[in-house]
Amino acid sequence: MSTTTATAARHADAPARRRAFDWAPARTYIQAGIILIWCLAPFYWMIVTAFREVGYTFDPTPFFTHFTFDNFATVFDESRGNHFARNLWNSLIVAGVTTVISLVVGVFAAYALARLKFRGKSLVLGFILGASMFPGVALITPLFQLFTNIGWMGSYQALIIPSISFSLPLAVYTLTSFFREMPWELEESARIDGCTQGQAFRKVILPLAAPATFTTAILTFIGAWNEFLIASQLSNDATKTVTVAIASFSGAQPHQEPYTAVMAAGTVVTIPLVILVLVFQRKIVAGLTAGAVK
Repeated sequence: MSTTTATAARHADAPARRRAFDWAPARTYIQAGIILIWCLAPFYWMIVTAFREVGYTFDPTPFFTHFTFDNFATVFDESRGNHFARNLWNSLIVAGVTTVISLVVGVFAAYALARLKFRGKSLVLGFILGASMFPGVALITPLFQLFTNIGWMGSYQALIIPSISFSLPLAVYTLTSFFREMPWELEESARIDGCTQGQAFRKVILPLAAPATFTTAILTFIGAWNEFLIASQLSNDATKTVTVAIASFSGAQPHQEPYTAVMAAGTVVTIPLVILVLVFQRKIVAGLTAGAVK
């Protein structure tokens, strides 16, 4: 009798156990998989096309077929008017200088906005945020006229200064949020130990702000590296960046679009950024979440 009762109880509990299955983790993995495929599918197709022969450019096979390295040789072939190595160097100069200046100015500006008390502080922060939302297309004509009048047209400074105007608000806003959440006691302890305000900032605050500073540097560099609109109007053949160079690639025939070469150039430009983000992803996440919880 007891055995029959126990068996019936187990059969009765089986549907309850099946109904108790938690679908939340499964939904999370499914949603993450959909987002991952949606974001990486264009990048994957770019790599597949970059390693494909020109005659099979529009082959719909979603795998590596007709494999070749000729497209990368075409990218760096200067006989066709492509100076891609020089364009890479130009982008590195513009993005690197923009990042350094934005960080140096942004760190001090963000610290002042977060720590110091002065009249109109909220108004200054509002102007900084407003500058980051200003449309770049509206600046092209006045910048073109300005740099032409002062003889800077086609120079590095004509590309760097507008890039700083867009990257600096991002740096200030990101670092201000971090400095604002940092405990005041850290700075006060350093002052009690005999440090001046500058020494406390340099020896205590700045090292603790390293994750946020590093994150800001990565985001600023990527934004300056990918900039196209202003660089396409204010650069010349000597200062042309990679984004502008890719758009002006020429094919083997007069009216032929070099899709495979463009994909190869895009791969060369994108892969270093992807590797950079993957290598430093923990620091980037730490910087983005720094100060989120006291």
